[in-house]
Amino acid sequence: MERLRAGYCKVLNPYNSKTQTVLLTKEAVEGIVFWTKNVGPMMKYLPEISDMGFPFVIQHTITGYPRALETSVTDAAKAIAYVRQIAERCGQRCVVWRYDPILFTDLTSAQWHISNFSMLARQLSGLTDEVVVSFATFYQKTQRNLEKAAKENGFRWSDPARTQKVEILSRFVEISAAHGLQLTVCAQPENLVPGAKEAHCIDAQRLAELRGAPIKAKFHGNRPGCECAEARDIGEYDTCPHGCVYCYAVRDPDLAHRRHRAHDPKSEFLFPPPSQTQDATEIGDQPRLL
Repeated sequence: MERLRAGYCKVLNPYNSKTQTVLLTKEAVEGIVFWTKNVGPMMKYLPEISDMGFPFVIQHTITGYPRALETSVTDAAKAIAYVRQIAERCGQRCVVWRYDPILFTDLTSAQWHISNFSMLARQLSGLTDEVVVSFATFYQKTQRNLEKAAKENGFRWSDPARTQKVEILSRFVEISAAHGLQLTVCAQPENLVPGAKEAHCIDAQRLAELRGAPIKAKFHGNRPGCECAEARDIGEYDTCPHGCVYCYAVRDPDLAHRRHRAHDPKSEFLFPPPSQTQDATEIGDQPRLL
């Protein structure tokens, strides 16, 4: 909120370590997409963001996984209550449910996922019109954190064959349709099944509808299979303390906790880089999505 009020923020490019300034003015930003597992602390600011003239969509992940997999994530019932408040205040087009990543472990078998997904879909029916899913991607850091958690909590994990993934998604499509939800698949077109569509997580059409005007941003997926519109990401790796053992954005959970505790809401950065002397490149001369 401090950065929106200031009209800009600074981010560190993770690939070349250069500092960039991202404009957060109404002229530079056509819409905002929030990714979260706990929108609670943000709820009181949503009216102010709306009054500033920023259309927004909240991509809210709710999986209801066991604590061995998500050590500090907001309880699913509380998260659903937040989504209900958003839908009542802003309408169901302002919020998208994410059930991802789908992770197969001794604690979360295929049948567990079907039962759990069905329960959550029933409670979210009427609050949103879309559910985004994807299967866990096992980067080296993800495997390392998963192995550590598996050893500490006594479970095993696996990456099942595509046939099993397609089978569970077919069931998810049926469950979603029964509760008025369109199931979409994020950046994994190989797992599409009849009734499912490709996800547009940064959805220019949805934002344009909320904005009441066309969005100029073009399609610009950030990886193979990604169908997102052009955007600027102002997040930062190793800053989230939720403790999800499958997370791709946290290399070191202890580091994430330290950075979270050290966060200064008055800072231009989410978390300042070791040096702030890199060449600055201003981003935002053309209207674009955030």
